[in-house]
Amino acid sequence: MARAGLTTERVTIVGAELADEVGFDQVTMSRVARRLGVKDASLYTHVRSLEDLRGRIALLAADEKTLRIAEAAAGRSGRDALVAFANAWREYAHRHPGRYMATQAPLTIDPELAQQAPGPRRAIELTYGMLRGYGLAEPDLTDAVRLLRSTFHGFVALEATGGFGHARPPQRSWARNLDALHTLLMNWPTPEEEDPS
Repeated sequence: MARAGLTTERVTIVGAELADEVGFDQVTMSRVARRLGVKDASLYTHVRSLEDLRGRIALLAADEKTLRIAEAAAGRSGRDALVAFANAWREYAHRHPGRYMATQAPLTIDPELAQQAPGPRRAIELTYGMLRGYGLAEPDLTDAVRLLRSTFHGFVALEATGGFGHARPPQRSWARNLDALHTLLMNWPTPEEEDPS
């Protein structure tokens, strides 16, 4: 019999809280069960496996992160949209490090569950929409999306591990990086003949 008050949503939220505290890769069924004051077996009424739980945490985090980015960038365009988008991304990574890492982890997520979560699809729409404001079209749009994701994720991942040892404050470098990205996006290079390999 399932413990009163224990739901799939509650198990997922507790897993997400633990991810922020101990790291996403350190979330286990046993840790979640202890936090909830139940036996491990009780969780399997609500989530199928650790992989299922981690997938649910990733989808929860993607929804949260996307909502924050959408709110920050709403009604903005060009550089203002880029800065708001990037700052919301970085702020989410700082406030929720475990959840953020869940959004970057290679997970096998139940397709039916993923279909119900708007976060990942909305994140793609927001990113492409913001970049269309720079006049980009395919295949440049996809290349620019990859550039932004690599830059934002690389920066926050280095911050999280103390990777910036120079005395210059990371915030100043972040602001300059956004200036540089804006300049690049405004002056996107003309594509050359693509090598098919």
